[in-house]
Amino acid sequence: MSLAIYHNPRCSKSRQTLVLLEERGLEPEIVKYLETPLSVASLKKIIAALGISPADLLRKGEAAYKELGLKSASDADIVEAMATHPILIERPIVVNGRQARIGRPPESVLEIL
Repeated sequence: MSLAIYHNPRCSKSRQTLVLLEERGLEPEIVKYLETPLSVASLKKIIAALGISPADLLRKGEAAYKELGLKSASDADIVEAMATHPILIERPIVVNGRQARIGRPPESVLEIL
């Protein structure tokens, strides 16, 4: 099983989701996406696994969202912005094979385990 969590240690939901996985004896690959930004191709795969639009993965409360004018941006521009400014990516994301879930609430990731 290939299990990964796209994790921000400063985020309480991300920490809670990681603990939830570890309490079940799982050892996911921990990807600190703020330190190692995702490529456009990786983001597209994750978005497809989530089954959502790129806009649904955006953190709309971030200053970069407004500064970049992403409210009416195309999907391609949104993915490019997330690759360049990873703070815009909603977190945490747990990927298990070809499935993924956003850990908001943390228990939502249990659907793919």
